[in-house]
Amino acid sequence: MAKDNFEPALNGPQLEAVNTIEGPVLIIAGAGSGKTRVITYRIARMLERGIPQSAILALTFTNKAAREMEQRVKELTGKKLQSLTVSTFHAFGVKILREEIESLGYKKNFSIYDTTDREELIRESLRECRVSSEGVDIQGLGQLFSHVKEGRLAWGKGANPEYEHIYKEYQNGLKVFNALDFDDLLVLPIALFEQFPQVLEKYRKRYRYIMVDEFQDTSLTQYRMMRLLALGSVSAVPSPETGRANVCVVGDDDQSIYSWRGANYENILMFEKDFPSFKEIKLEQNYRSTTTILEAANGVISNNTNRKEKTLWSGNTGGKPIELFTPENESDEADFIAQRIHELRIKDRLKYDDFGVLVRTNAMFRNIEEAFLAENIPYRVSGGKSFFQRKEIKDILSYLRVIANSDDDVNLLRIINTPRRGIGKNTVAMLTELAHKNHSSLWDAMSRYRYTAEHGQESLFQAEPAQGINSQGIYSQGTGAGVKGEIEHFMGIIEFFKGELLKKNPPKGWRLSEKVRALVDNIDYWAYLVTEYSKNEKIAKWKFLNIETLVNSIENWEKDPDNPDPTLYPYLNRVSLITRDDGDDADKGKVNLMTIHASKGLEFPVVFIAGAEDGIIPHAKSLEEGEERAGLQGAHGTGGLNENINPMEEERRLFYVAITRARDKLYITSCLKRRKLQNTEDRVPSPFLAEIPPQLLEYHETEEIASEEEAVDYFAAIKNRFIGSS
Repeated sequence: MAKDNFEPALNGPQLEAVNTIEGPVLIIAGAGSGKTRVITYRIARMLERGIPQSAILALTFTNKAAREMEQRVKELTGKKLQSLTVSTFHAFGVKILREEIESLGYKKNFSIYDTTDREELIRESLRECRVSSEGVDIQGLGQLFSHVKEGRLAWGKGANPEYEHIYKEYQNGLKVFNALDFDDLLVLPIALFEQFPQVLEKYRKRYRYIMVDEFQDTSLTQYRMMRLLALGSVSAVPSPETGRANVCVVGDDDQSIYSWRGANYENILMFEKDFPSFKEIKLEQNYRSTTTILEAANGVISNNTNRKEKTLWSGNTGGKPIELFTPENESDEADFIAQRIHELRIKDRLKYDDFGVLVRTNAMFRNIEEAFLAENIPYRVSGGKSFFQRKEIKDILSYLRVIANSDDDVNLLRIINTPRRGIGKNTVAMLTELAHKNHSSLWDAMSRYRYTAEHGQESLFQAEPAQGINSQGIYSQGTGAGVKGEIEHFMGIIEFFKGELLKKNPPKGWRLSEKVRALVDNIDYWAYLVTEYSKNEKIAKWKFLNIETLVNSIENWEKDPDNPDPTLYPYLNRVSLITRDDGDDADKGKVNLMTIHASKGLEFPVVFIAGAEDGIIPHAKSLEEGEERAGLQGAHGTGGLNENINPMEEERRLFYVAITRARDKLYITSCLKRRKLQNTEDRVPSPFLAEIPPQLLEYHETEEIASEEEAVDYFAAIKNRFIGSS
């Protein structure tokens, strides 16, 4: 590539970073400062200087980032990249293990267990240890095993020793089955490097130029892998000579928001210690946001003490003020966001996917989803499940759907044994076969079965010596008095609430929400949750809180004066619209509703940050758990943990990330009141709002909705566009 082909595309610090190929380099890349461009141009520069593709190792945080980076290098150089290694840490670990794992006693054809496989092996390990899995939080146990395996916790030092023998059985199971879990893809390559110096030297000679993207998001385990490749021995003493390794790390400590999953922003400090001759380059020019937005972000993040000093600036001077809106409650907040999106689409000719709506937790999705539905605004959810896709919500909705339509087999199968009522797989298989024989629904099969029991014709079910369907179309075996009673009880619940929920002329004061709450109580869903999560009642409470939120949302919907028919069928139709799947193009042209964590790396012309209230941003639970982690880690000094966790500073970094997602316009909402269970609590604005320079903020005053003439002009323009392109 000719030198002057890309220099005009880079600013001074970017060009310096691209041209600094030899030795250790620390690039501090602020939000929107073009770090991906720098990395790809830097790789292109290496190739231009004759460095072989096979000598370059670029490690990224996600598979998507790796693919994009490789594609951009291809476009820049016009070369086939047959031996360039651009991958995630985990994919790189697989590459090493496929070549070397036999040294650790595994076969090369090892399997990699996904989450489902892993959880099944944990259950098997519990059985081998003669421990009942009933009520055990399998997912939580898997997370504990990850912490132990990667050295973040140790048995008796943060990890409950009660589970140590199960962990050993789990590890033994992996070895017996010649399988690895996701953590092994990092831990085992390190074990190879440490136990077999000749293996480490082989890869050190191969990869002489190392680059790491999103360095602030790397864990201590990932840092350890990079350090071994760059310096060799774990015990290598940092010196000007050893520190001359050709390793470049790119990151921004102000965007380190993943300590809860092992990321350690202090890896930057460790890099400076381990590579004393490093060169530091700061990318501070932001190409994304207006000066107003950047000054707000700088004002907030400058209150963090453990950070690299930097000040983002933009050539896009000025900018619209940040609007702060203080709605009465979360419903008004959601309505404001939906209405403002409609207004801006008309006035500023924006598309739906120009909007990003960011929330601290996915528990806040529900009100916004409902407002979008009411306003016919298409949206997609990122960073968590849609509220209506959570298991506990789908369970209750399935009851309502079966009450509304008993022939709905899909939803009936979901709830026939939820909560558990003794209708097992064999009984379901019998009913399914009976339904198939009679070309009917499962409900019809259950009705036939109940009829024979009520009329003393049980013999019809056992007339045949072998299992199967007899001449009357009745299943011959596999039933018992207990099962009969459970089927009758289940059908009784559905039929009773069919009468309660489908009244043609409901009496005055009749409330759909009250009937749904009665249904939840009748099936004793709370007891079911307590049994399912007996080892972690917090999860049970959280899930039951979601159900209460669902009931509250039904109550708000039926109280809406613009709702002419607040009954079951219209409600279920409404929910179906929320949860619809539009196929492969489902995410195109939709508003982006996401958690702040999921928004990292993205940008939108207009951003709404919802729920900027104390206890939400910063999040009370995160502050509490962060302090517990810091105290635990500091007390035990496990060596693989970040002992300087400051949960308030991480929450501030999260708010900083949210602000810097906005390109042109930023709205922040902070409710005066918010509902929790059946109570309404007064709210206090987030303390981070006081850190935004006051001259940048403007309290929102509702603007008039676009006039009819403006709307007509807008739609005329759209019509002309289509006519012109046809």
